[in-house]
Amino acid sequence: MSTETLFRRIADYASRADPYPLYAELREHGAVRQDDGSYLVGTYDEIAALLHDPRISSDRRRRTVPDALGPGQDDVPPAFIGLDDPEHDRLRRLAMRPFGPPHSPGRVDALRGEITRIAGELADGFADGKRIDVVDDFAYPLPVTVICRLLGVPSEDEPRFRTWSDSIVAGFDATPDEDPEQRLRSATEARRAMALYLGELAESRRGHPTGDMLSALVNDEGPEGSLNPIELMTTSVLLLIAGHETTVNLITNGVLTLLRHPDALARLRDDPALMPQAVEELLRYEPPVQMLPQRTPLADIEVSGVTIPQGAPLILVLASGNRDPLRFAEPDRFDITRPDNQHLGFGSGIHSCFGAPLARLETQIALTTLLPRLGDLRLVEDPPPYRTNQVLRGPRHLLVEAAG
Repeated sequence: MSTETLFRRIADYASRADPYPLYAELREHGAVRQDDGSYLVGTYDEIAALLHDPRISSDRRRRTVPDALGPGQDDVPPAFIGLDDPEHDRLRRLAMRPFGPPHSPGRVDALRGEITRIAGELADGFADGKRIDVVDDFAYPLPVTVICRLLGVPSEDEPRFRTWSDSIVAGFDATPDEDPEQRLRSATEARRAMALYLGELAESRRGHPTGDMLSALVNDEGPEGSLNPIELMTTSVLLLIAGHETTVNLITNGVLTLLRHPDALARLRDDPALMPQAVEELLRYEPPVQMLPQRTPLADIEVSGVTIPQGAPLILVLASGNRDPLRFAEPDRFDITRPDNQHLGFGSGIHSCFGAPLARLETQIALTTLLPRLGDLRLVEDPPPYRTNQVLRGPRHLLVEAAG
């Protein structure tokens, strides 16, 4: 089969349960041009170098040809994840002030008790022997509750965000033979609705700080000033979406992987102190973010002997790099004690995942909470039904029931 159709084959829903053979095909070539004019890169060293290359832009507006994800959302300003320095650096630093070091070093760790309590309450539903959907009954409600509490969203408004989030995330889909305009229009409308809600909620706390992140973003002014109303809305949407969508997949992929690897599950049950290492291996082995589709060369660059022209869509397939045998010994083996595990699960460089500390903490607590129960459960369906999205990959449902 032609490598020029590789992205279409990866995007095909039939590949969602196991895209790794296609990633192996990609690594054989290093970098390949697709029939839509985009370029795929799937080898670890090349991806790592490009993530640190100042000639690579994260701003889709720098593209000179259409990309695999369809037209951009020009009427909705991008959040800082889709901008380059110096603007990216300014907005990221403003967002970091109330979230983590050096200004708020205890913000994430202070959530440990609340996360443990929420996870325990959700896990209690696993005890009565009924069939459980790990996604709907545990992996989704845990991080969405945590990020809403962190931002200061009232609990009665939390259900709104699932509909909005589903539409926004669907905007990343690049399903062949589907009209992208309707999908992107729905994503834009959902993003706008969420932005207006969060912007109004934040403004209601201006001058009346309540201790949450939205309150801090409108009331705490650092050396760089403060976010303007549009920046506040786009940043808040990014924090909410990034704060739960990837973690849902990471937790769900973790449960699925442990149930498929009973030896690893038994070892973790005997020694829960290995959980931080196990989560790092999950980020390598089954990363929730499979690829970064929004990269653009600002000049002609050469990757693995292939010249990628200025302005062409560049897709960095992180999950392929994580299985590169030139970087990881036995890369297709799940090893919870793997040494030197410098995976690409959270990206790298200036755009490395902003919420990585929170995602790690939530997943460690979630899986540790479930450990006593997982040994008595079996998968109802394997492979489970996956979400259509090929960028943020994870099961849409994960049904489990008592073994025996």
